[in-house]
Amino acid sequence: MNPSSTSNQTYERVEWVRMTMERHEAELIRYARSLVGDLPSAEDLVQDAFFKLCKQEPESLQGRLVPWLFTVVRNQAMDQHRRESRRPRAPEAEASELAGNAPTPSTSAQARDDARNLMTLLTTLPPNQREVVRLKFQNQLSYREISHLTRLSETNVGFLLHTALKTLRQRFERLDAGPSVSQTRSNRPPSSPQ
Repeated sequence: MNPSSTSNQTYERVEWVRMTMERHEAELIRYARSLVGDLPSAEDLVQDAFFKLCKQEPESLQGRLVPWLFTVVRNQAMDQHRRESRRPRAPEAEASELAGNAPTPSTSAQARDDARNLMTLLTTLPPNQREVVRLKFQNQLSYREISHLTRLSETNVGFLLHTALKTLRQRFERLDAGPSVSQTRSNRPPSSPQ
């Protein structure tokens, strides 16, 4: 084999990996963080995914690079979760970590409250609904990409998204409406006779 040809192939592969990192690293870290809860672990998962990418032939991933990357990150996160599942974890710790991931728009206090409330409500969804919502709206993946990544049918992905969004909307409206009149009355002390 020609040394100059090998050098060109190596350079092309390095460029392919570098450009892939530039384009997808941030979204992969966001996704990994949504799965594992903390930034350092998320960065480690993404770094491992890019190391695995270095061993792949670009042609073998043509047309499916992004789903492949998300699948590698997801599988590694699931492996990590299985390893750590032997340790008990307090639900309050998980909820506070997820609430810490909430976006905090600086435009108004109401927007910050809405975002925080929505992220808190997201934690109340079943894990499969929570995952497809994050993949769709945080990572902008298509139904087909989500289907490939989660190994669910596209119809099932659509159903999970529909159900999750309907549930979130209902819970958010209830939260936004505040306590009902009957709840307010039941919280008042009884009035004394005059």
